[in-house]
Amino acid sequence: MVFSSLTFLFAFLPITLIIYYLVPFRAKNVVILVSGLIFYAWGEPIYVFAMILSTFIDYTAGRLIDKYDDNPKIRKICLIVSLLMNLGLLATFKYLGFLIDSANAWFGLSIPNPNLPLPIGISFFTFQSMSYTIDLYRRNIRVQKSAVNFMAFVTLFPQIVAGPIVRYEDVQNELDHRTLSEKMLGDGISRFITGLGKKVLIANNIGALWTSVKAMEYSELSAATAWLGILAFTFQIYFDFSGYSDMAIGLGKMMGFNFPENFNYPYMSHSISEFWRRWHITLGAWFRSYVYIPLGGNRKGLPRTLLNLFIVWAVTGIWHGASWNFMLWGVYFGVLIILERLFLGKWLEKLPSFISWLYTFVLVVFGWIMFDGVKANTVDIGDMFSQVFTYIGAMFGANGVLADNFATNALVNYGIIFAVCIFGSSDIMKNIADKIREKKLSVLQYAMPFAQTAVMIASVAYITTSTYNPFLYFNF
Repeated sequence: MVFSSLTFLFAFLPITLIIYYLVPFRAKNVVILVSGLIFYAWGEPIYVFAMILSTFIDYTAGRLIDKYDDNPKIRKICLIVSLLMNLGLLATFKYLGFLIDSANAWFGLSIPNPNLPLPIGISFFTFQSMSYTIDLYRRNIRVQKSAVNFMAFVTLFPQIVAGPIVRYEDVQNELDHRTLSEKMLGDGISRFITGLGKKVLIANNIGALWTSVKAMEYSELSAATAWLGILAFTFQIYFDFSGYSDMAIGLGKMMGFNFPENFNYPYMSHSISEFWRRWHITLGAWFRSYVYIPLGGNRKGLPRTLLNLFIVWAVTGIWHGASWNFMLWGVYFGVLIILERLFLGKWLEKLPSFISWLYTFVLVVFGWIMFDGVKANTVDIGDMFSQVFTYIGAMFGANGVLADNFATNALVNYGIIFAVCIFGSSDIMKNIADKIREKKLSVLQYAMPFAQTAVMIASVAYITTSTYNPFLYFNF
């Protein structure tokens, strides 16, 4: 089940925060734990037990790893049990049906598909919980002896279903000792409203265009319609995911936590490698720490480094979903990063800034076609490639039509929101805000709360009246 709106969050959040602020510090983690379970159970009333099971096993494994610190064999067994359990959950719920359908299609079998619903955010909370046992095994962190505190870490409701991926080391000190201040509360509210506006007012509106284009026959799209459609998704996924990350970071601040940043204006990048240092930062850091470096990183020569990069990007694609288009998407970026590592990166450094930016942006857009342009999860690899190439061909006029009435109407109806997307995906607003603070322009500083209030009111009004409110990353 995917959350269809933010209505529950708005009803749930004020009550939770009031209770959280009123109770003594020793009870605040209990409030986090209970609120996290309620929040998750509202969307997944049955699969909340899968999360509880995952948390219990990782907590127990962590206590045993600490208790038998001088026994390498027991420590390794505990780590393996934790990894198998977490990866087993992912494999069962996220990939089992896909593997069965693939086997049936390829080998003429008739294995029944259980069609298990995908627990919301399972990739996020399993990765988050796994980071604890891995880092404890490496002796990078201290054991968490309180079951309540550890479960509070896993069930932190601001980011439990869609990230950012918060590793235990990010919040281990704040779980035991954190400060609630007016400044953090104010900063948190401001960040939450910013994220809400990005998600509700920008992502949802521009996303409606992509929904319309994706429903059309790709072989009949005009070039202009094809470009407008995938550019709409390009901005939708950024404002949707970064908006939710902003809301999570803001809610974290309201509760005394400093979650890691997850986006840094990725569409301003001048290489694919730079793009992935700016996009979904916490996922990239997770794969670097727990996959790339354990494989050997760049310490075993160039051929092994390139192989490690390829493996990491193949796994990154699979992490995003059980479908061949996600694998293609991951391998696509892996190949581009390998080429940049070999020679392309040096060429890009010598090119004019605009050319390197355009190269990066266009290739990212092509990547989004692979990511979401395939109309349904398919086990037919040929059909997947056909859809991707048909769409890309349409972008370059392969259907024989450069523009049509749909494209003209889309430009009229979505022109302003496209301009907002271009403006909002750059650091222009950040630079303006920094200048205002630097020069202490009091009039503009006082105007900010009114602007944020307007964004909040408009967002709430949209939520209560619109039926179109997808969260793109809840299923990852």
